Amino acid sequence: MSVIQAKRFTLDEYHQLAELGFLHEDDHIQLIRGELIQMDSKGRLHETCLRKLLKELPKLVGDRAILQCQAPIIVPPNSEPEPDFVIAKSTEDDYLSAHPSGEDVLLVMEVSDSSIDYYRDVKESLYAEAGISGYWIFNLFDYQLECYSEPYQNDFRKIGYLNKRIVLPNQRVPLPCFPDLLLDLSRIFPPKL
Repeated sequence: MSVIQAKRFTLDEYHQLAELGFLHEDDHIQLIRGELIQMDSKGRLHETCLRKLLKELPKLVGDRAILQCQAPIIVPPNSEPEPDFVIAKSTEDDYLSAHPSGEDVLLVMEVSDSSIDYYRDVKESLYAEAGISGYWIFNLFDYQLECYSEPYQNDFRKIGYLNKRIVLPNQRVPLPCFPDLLLDLSRIFPPKL
């Protein structure tokens, strides 16, 4: 009896698909654990939250680190997610030679207005496995920021974050990589429709 198995892609194969024109930027495809994942379209709340983050984060972080928005990070062996925002260590070439990887990333931020379970289950363990110390979800469904910290792996190979903190949209929260910098969430969360 033969077993049918889905084809899993390596990072190199994923890049070749893009080079050959099989994948387009508008497709919203990400490589997650070897699978091509079609990401949801972004709603108005999501886009508004992104615009507000684009306005506030550069003023807050300044030249202390590199900010990237919806750009790839490398999570070996076979993932290349494109988080909504990443704060990464500064490099001389601004990551021209390679995308940031787990050891470069100081904080990952995702905005969710629909598929919150995917960000809590799949993305949380993916970022924790990469050793990324801080992971935030701007949860637009429950109107709260979920801050995850301290990645771990237990004896049963479960991977995740030890700490989860909820921050409300009328509060200020320190960036874990720069605790002296406070992000005012009232300037980030869009008004409820």
